[in-house]
Amino acid sequence: MITPVKIVVPVKLMPEADQAAALSATVRTVNDLACWVSEVAFANDVPREYELRKHTYAHLKEQGLGAQAAQHVIKKVRDAYTTLHANIRAGNLGKSGSKRRLRAESKPIMFRPESAQPYDDRCLSWQMDAQTVSIWTTAGRIKNVRFACSTHALKTLREYRKGESDLIERDGAFYLIATCEIPEAEQYEPDHFIGVDLGIVNIATTSTGYQAAGRQLNRYRKRQLALRAKLQKKRTKSAKRRLKERSRREQRHVKNTNHIIAKTIVTEAERTFAGLCLEELKGIRQRVRLRKPQRVALHSWAFAQLGEFIVYKARRAGVPVVYVDPAYSSRECAHCGHVDRLNRTSQATFVCRSCGVVAHADRNASHVLARRGENVWTAGRESRVPATP
Repeated sequence: MITPVKIVVPVKLMPEADQAAALSATVRTVNDLACWVSEVAFANDVPREYELRKHTYAHLKEQGLGAQAAQHVIKKVRDAYTTLHANIRAGNLGKSGSKRRLRAESKPIMFRPESAQPYDDRCLSWQMDAQTVSIWTTAGRIKNVRFACSTHALKTLREYRKGESDLIERDGAFYLIATCEIPEAEQYEPDHFIGVDLGIVNIATTSTGYQAAGRQLNRYRKRQLALRAKLQKKRTKSAKRRLKERSRREQRHVKNTNHIIAKTIVTEAERTFAGLCLEELKGIRQRVRLRKPQRVALHSWAFAQLGEFIVYKARRAGVPVVYVDPAYSSRECAHCGHVDRLNRTSQATFVCRSCGVVAHADRNASHVLARRGENVWTAGRESRVPATP
């Protein structure tokens, strides 16, 4: 069975002045009420959505919310607590008794005034030809709200939009984040595997020779960090205005860079009928211990985001993806398999103490990962032996 690939398509709303005022009032109202619902859930320790609805639905209706909007506010709060409890169980907020975990458990979840509000097809309708939407607000339903997006995004919305869309307000502008379900391509049998070694000096290095150097991105980050520190130090109105204008600029730049890298890697795999082998890096920030100057580089780089981009692009192209344990891949020789800490003579150089081979360290690690990926694929795939008659 081919499962759909879920992606989100953001579109920018272009409302008139009165429409913008209605949208802004709606976002703030629903988030204020979500905070109230959260306090009720926390005070009464309401474990399920149905019970929470009995405590809050009537009050939400009295405050002017429609039936669907009230249901979405309750569900948003319940989902937030579900996520919180899942993070606690997984240990993502620290051990029992830690300051971070106690802080999360000791107070109700609060929602920012501009937080996203989900809309379903009863509260929101799309007119693709006219590029407008009709949307529910606390002031009533407003129609003919124009939206802007690229031609490719409009085509994706027209063909694959399904499910809820989120309304968010960001720096005075309004966006709809629409969910699209794109059919996953049929996965082919790979001829070989391409290992992808991720890092900070070199963002991604593959066993086919592709290398995405991180020097330019790291320099960009340092410039942004120095500029933010300079503006924050001034504390003037103009400096605060500049900071607001530059907010999320680095995030967008990194996201675009990761998209380009992921597309290059997946395209190469699809062209050569290869599979992709990625490192299992879950929990790396908790495992790795670095010196203070290195922590900014580690914690500001989007390890998970690049991996997610590679995976969803691979699913759309039918490229097989496997994960392997990256332990000691930087110390293992791709030619003879010898593992030694001294093999890694420097950040960029690998010299095997057993067979004497000299290679680029990241390139060698990518070949090690490719071999591990082939082993995982061979061990896990279905048997091709015909059934006994």
